[in-house]
Amino acid sequence: MAQPGELALDSAAVGAGKYVTWPDLLVRVCQSSGSCRVFWGSMRVLVIRLICLLACQTFRWLVLHLARENPGWGYRRIHGELLGLGHKIGASTVWEILKKAGIDPSPQRADRSWAAFLKAQASAIVATDRFHIDTIFLRRWFVLFFIDHGTRRVHIAGITRHPTGPWITQQARNYLMDVGNRAEPIRFLIRDRGAYFTESFDAVFQAIGARVVPTLPQAPRMNAIAERWIGSCRREATDRILITGQNHLRLIVNEYAEHYNRHWPHRSLGQRPPDPLITPEPGPVSDPTSVLPARSARWPHPRIQAGRIG
Repeated sequence: MAQPGELALDSAAVGAGKYVTWPDLLVRVCQSSGSCRVFWGSMRVLVIRLICLLACQTFRWLVLHLARENPGWGYRRIHGELLGLGHKIGASTVWEILKKAGIDPSPQRADRSWAAFLKAQASAIVATDRFHIDTIFLRRWFVLFFIDHGTRRVHIAGITRHPTGPWITQQARNYLMDVGNRAEPIRFLIRDRGAYFTESFDAVFQAIGARVVPTLPQAPRMNAIAERWIGSCRREATDRILITGQNHLRLIVNEYAEHYNRHWPHRSLGQRPPDPLITPEPGPVSDPTSVLPARSARWPHPRIQAGRIG
């Protein structure tokens, strides 16, 4: 007798003791039926159309990717680059893809604004500026800082009552010594046109191959990232505290800079701080690999020791 899942094909096969499975029988029935041949032919056409659709989507993504990554390229340049990559596609097709996506196919779409320059060269730009803080004893102190456009990391260079040219030049040398190898990618330094930024200050950064870019008169938006940090520091720290002197101001500014570098979320960084946290966040409870160490029974809770709370 036939085993489960098997079916005798005909009397000759039964006599010979040969059996076929259900899939084999289905294939033979489909081969002998005209309607089934039409069905499989339609499926073949459908698969071919699906493959063509996927290929068109791939071409469309590649064209848009090249256009957005290279805003100065026109549709002719993109067409040439695709041919160089081995993709045979017409120039009119590239033009149509860009037009449907709302991108101007002509090369005049390139944005040569100052904001576009800052965004494109963010990893190679460092800005510097100073701001003043008045104490409760009516004394004015000046804070000099540097900020990296790519990482938004702030470095407090120094605090003084008299920001002279030699003092600021020495703070620039100290800054480059502190950052070490991270100073290699610096190609541009943005500063204002204050008299305290002397030629010796510019020579410190020119020695490492950086170009000093002074801001235009009465154009604070040219150094917008540094100006924004000054506003954040004033609103969140210095304007909320009565500052007594230099040491008090240095403590407040350094604490805020550490908070800004390690915990302050930035939209340009995907709501992440410039520096990673020192202690990683605990994993989820469902993670079997993360095991919290048990607190020793010998020591009570750190806030409850020796019969007191605090």
